[in-house]
Amino acid sequence: MWGPRGWWLCVVAATGHADTTVGHGELIKAVDRALTAHGRALLTGPAGAGKTEVVRAIAAAAENRHETVLHLAPEAADQWIPEASAAALLASVPCAALERLSGPQRTAIAFLRRETDAPRAGRDHVALRLAVVEVLRTLAAQRPVLLALDNAQWLDAESADLLRFALRLTPPGVRVLVAECVQGGAPVAEPLCGPGTPAIRVPPLGADQVAELLVRHGLPARLAGRIHQASGGNPRLALALGHSLAEAAGAREGSAHHADGLPLSGQAREVARRLLAEAPAQARRTLLLAALAARPTTALLRRAGRPDAEAELAQAERAALVTVGEDGAVSFTAGALPMALAADAGWPERAAGHAALAGAVDDPVQAVRHRALAVDTPDEWLAAEITEAAAACRRRGQRALAAELGLLAAERTPSDRAGEELARLVAAAEDAGWAGRADLARRATRAVLARDASPADRVRARLAVIDAAGQALAALDETFAYAMADAEGDPALQAAVQLRIATKYNLSDGDPVRSRDAAAEAGELAARGGDQVAEAMALTVRARMGRILGDPDAEDILAEALALPAPEVPLGMRNAPQYLAVRHALFDDRLAAARRELMVLLPAVRRTGSAEDVFEVLRSLTEVELRRGRCAVASAHARSALELTIEAGLSPGPAWYVAAMAESAGGGFARAAGYARRGIQASEEEHDQVFLSRSLYALGLVELATGEAAKAVATLRRVAELEEAQQVVDPSILRWHGELAEALVAADAPDEAAALLAEVHRVAVDLGRTSVVAALDRARGLCLSARGAADEAVALLEDTAQRFAALELPLERGRTLLALARVERRRRRRAPARAALLAAAATFAEAGAKPWAELAGDGREQASEPGAAVALTALTDAERRLALLVAQGASNQEAAAKLFVSVKTVEARLTRIYQKLEVRSRAQLATVLQGR
Repeated sequence: MWGPRGWWLCVVAATGHADTTVGHGELIKAVDRALTAHGRALLTGPAGAGKTEVVRAIAAAAENRHETVLHLAPEAADQWIPEASAAALLASVPCAALERLSGPQRTAIAFLRRETDAPRAGRDHVALRLAVVEVLRTLAAQRPVLLALDNAQWLDAESADLLRFALRLTPPGVRVLVAECVQGGAPVAEPLCGPGTPAIRVPPLGADQVAELLVRHGLPARLAGRIHQASGGNPRLALALGHSLAEAAGAREGSAHHADGLPLSGQAREVARRLLAEAPAQARRTLLLAALAARPTTALLRRAGRPDAEAELAQAERAALVTVGEDGAVSFTAGALPMALAADAGWPERAAGHAALAGAVDDPVQAVRHRALAVDTPDEWLAAEITEAAAACRRRGQRALAAELGLLAAERTPSDRAGEELARLVAAAEDAGWAGRADLARRATRAVLARDASPADRVRARLAVIDAAGQALAALDETFAYAMADAEGDPALQAAVQLRIATKYNLSDGDPVRSRDAAAEAGELAARGGDQVAEAMALTVRARMGRILGDPDAEDILAEALALPAPEVPLGMRNAPQYLAVRHALFDDRLAAARRELMVLLPAVRRTGSAEDVFEVLRSLTEVELRRGRCAVASAHARSALELTIEAGLSPGPAWYVAAMAESAGGGFARAAGYARRGIQASEEEHDQVFLSRSLYALGLVELATGEAAKAVATLRRVAELEEAQQVVDPSILRWHGELAEALVAADAPDEAAALLAEVHRVAVDLGRTSVVAALDRARGLCLSARGAADEAVALLEDTAQRFAALELPLERGRTLLALARVERRRRRRAPARAALLAAAATFAEAGAKPWAELAGDGREQASEPGAAVALTALTDAERRLALLVAQGASNQEAAAKLFVSVKTVEARLTRIYQKLEVRSRAQLATVLQGR
């Protein structure tokens, strides 16, 4: 029942589970534990952190337990109305709870509820206090009571005092949850709850949780990285930013891009303002200077005219707006905060801040930048200085800053120097393309196209937009068409456009044949135009597509590319022959050589300023280290790749895939699955066929490892369909074949697994892919076991484990030993099974493969168990899962739904289980599996 001012009292039957909100499941459990142990809990956090959702979830769970729930959420205006919240409380209480009150108590409540005039003798405040206590006791005598008080910071003083008195005298049957908006420092509601009350702060969401939040609200997951950075993990601010970005994209008739500038408008600005309002006015002036500076420090702010910067920043830090490092570096907790500060400041205030910073910074580039931002009029000399500063950034590899400065130089260029302005805009576009800054590239290109630019300049600008788009090339057909039209008659420019088209054919269209043909055309054009760098890149694309298509000439084509000058054009490392040589070394398990070359390339690409190039190298380093069994090192590279993706605004799909693979090997299967799903969503949104396959593979691998065979089959079949559509022949590039075969065996489809293995085995042998053949043999060993050829299976798996050891692929060897243990356990040979598990566990432990080591540990425990474990060893994986479900009481229909199979399949499987275990009924099956 709803009462005034947000109070409600509700006693309902259980109707379902409460929505625990994104990322707050563990927090809700912690609050519930505190309420159980102490009867009180204080929930704190900044505005928009999700406190209200947590309170509602706790209240819903209490309702499901048939508790009486009193829920209060006062509004801001209520804090100025004496006894407003107390009146709302008592107005919502049913009359039956008031019947036991004495006359004075009933009169006190009647007046508070404005049901009668004030008593002639004056108000009896003691009677009112005792009446509230008695009401709570009456309710608690019937059933447990949860008092959920949200927005405690807006309680009026009189109501707070009344509740403080009443809660001291309430019986144990009344639990109290108080939520207060607190930026930093001590919550004001602590006295209300009483001493010893656990205070629990709502933590910010992680990037993957922000991705889930966006998807739930119909927003693209690929925006998660940038929105997480801008929101600081604040759910309300994250959603507001996501909606602002989607609305801005809709206004320009496009989809939101992962590198778009984040518009701070509407609700997003209001949330940011509310967060900033916690800081005193003087501190906000210092925060504005910090917002305008590229790298703010306390020393810089002092030099810029804020002598009390440390004290003012300490106030802001207590309000959870910034963090100040030991070296004095100042960082905002949410990227939207400096944006809001700058947007809300007037031009004079911003200009004065930039002028002060121009004289305080020690970096000449930043000094020029601040001087340029302190004025808004054209200045030939200043424009020239900015242009030189942009060139300095380009040499440093700071391409994003170079693009910003180039645009600023163009804005400060006098109108009578149109040629210089145009040159600066084109340079800015190209810098943005290198940096992957789609927002800056589009802005510069729009300016170029609005001027009397030459066809060559228009092509260069449009190519920058294409380069900055990352994986999201599917929507750029019109840009490609205009670029090709403008390049007419210039073979070198045509080659540059055609190279990008070749990339698009593979990445977005999933057509390596068209990509190879487009690259061949690009190579011919480059040769005619005398551009050997573009010619080498075209040969590289041909070699890459040739490898995918199983072309035996691919290596010769790559060698031809390596003989030409190394490419240093905006397409970057992805199409550089020396990088493709590294990828081929990875595919062929020449891992030491691949790592050696990558460590040479990494500092080189960092100097170019191309975030895409740095990501590519980090991605390959992650994959190399995973194959080498150095999971901790691989995870570090994956984290760097993900951080770079978020910071630079790159397409997130590849980074989520890399993170998923690193987590699946050295972190945790649950986190790996989360990353893989994010990667799938992002790749689908950007029509990236290449990394869609990879993220699906990562998810299928996790599902296989965690025993979800039916799901793994469905996921990996999607990979197979995508790879078939993309005409991929070489099985060494994405090694899904063995995983799908293992999943099919586990799902009781060994014949289908055997057919797949036979087909791929021939290709792998013909192409000389030794380690692929070994992985297929591991799956073949499991297949043989499922078909009853246990001796042959053991011999094959033992030999395969030795081959993987010789190839120095520890994770593959460990997985093979796990497979061997399963086969031995099925033969009821417990000692060999345990020996294989011990060897697998040692292998995984040495490699730092934590989740796989845990799997091996679980297997050792099962190998030591009598009874049920022994009975289960006679069954296949699919039969084992069904047997456990049936023993737990699942019907055939329920088991079919959980296992993603038909009822007929369940019936056939159950017949085989009965025969193997020599039982005739479900009851006998349950008895056998209970070890009796």
